[in-house]
Amino acid sequence: MEHPGFFERAGPYPLNEILAEIRADAAPGADLATLINDVKPLDKASAGDLSFLDNPKYVDQFKETAASACFVAERFAQHTPPRTAALLSDQPYRAFARALTLFYPYAMQSGSSLPEPGADNVHQTAVLEPGVRIEPGAVVGPEAHVGSGTTIAAGTTVGFRVHIGRDCFIGPNANVTHALVGDRVVLHAGVSVGQDGFGFAMGPDGHLKVPQIGRVIIQDDVEVGANTAIDRGALRDTVIGEGTKIDNLVQIGHNVVIGRHCVIVAQTGISGSAILEDFVALGGQSGVIGHVKVGKGAQIAATSNVNSDVPAGARWGGSPAKPVRQWFREVTALKKLGEQSARGRKGVDAAGSKVK
Repeated sequence: MEHPGFFERAGPYPLNEILAEIRADAAPGADLATLINDVKPLDKASAGDLSFLDNPKYVDQFKETAASACFVAERFAQHTPPRTAALLSDQPYRAFARALTLFYPYAMQSGSSLPEPGADNVHQTAVLEPGVRIEPGAVVGPEAHVGSGTTIAAGTTVGFRVHIGRDCFIGPNANVTHALVGDRVVLHAGVSVGQDGFGFAMGPDGHLKVPQIGRVIIQDDVEVGANTAIDRGALRDTVIGEGTKIDNLVQIGHNVVIGRHCVIVAQTGISGSAILEDFVALGGQSGVIGHVKVGKGAQIAATSNVNSDVPAGARWGGSPAKPVRQWFREVTALKKLGEQSARGRKGVDAAGSKVK
């Protein structure tokens, strides 16, 4: 059965009503009676959907989008496909954030996990398969589903409509909302899954919060270390591939896609919309900026900062990260330069004269 989703959608709305709520102008020829049913990213949008273009990196997706309408800056309007109405805005991301609020008015609120007053800690609409263990102080919210053999440890919260598979262990004081979790998954103490991502439309009038309406998908046999946070997606899902192992104190931003059997070591941060293909390894305290791809089997050294795409099978390190051989040459050259400088200083006396 298809999951019903975590957010109820309002609408549909004709374009003229949307524009009345948002500071944007329709380009000439746009049909303002067009009904908009939903909001989607450029590559997922179809007829009846509204999207936006804010990052020049996605101009090619904009040219191919099937969205009925799209918020876009005037400098990119020339690339609007014939089937799409251009909605001109100086701040298209901000305009889109307002549209998201219109279609998903309750998306700013996390799915309730608390039972009704006077009820037990397991909501009456939750489904627990045989052999589920619910420890004291744990809460299982409305319409949640927990598979057989799974333990929900003390103090843990399982949110509205969350699905957790079989033979899982959800550790003490974990919080799981807006998520679909596979079988044999281990979430250690204090893990937070499904909170809204760090999405703000920056502007001179302040930073407008952007509703986050995606999910977190955690596939089978994943293990997540204590106090790690995995944000739900903004428009698409945050995905953790099967067999991936994540250490303590890792931050995974919205829309991140991590492939199968990756290893993410402690205190690593992965920014929104980054992609890690299968069998990637990230060393401790490394960082990956948003919208980059780390290719299959690549290895990133500890404390490195990845700010560009990494080829499959590569070994990179440093800040900014680069192929390890190049990084080692640079480190060696700097070391030699420092040693030469130190020797030069030893050959000069306090008055600045050469020592014989």
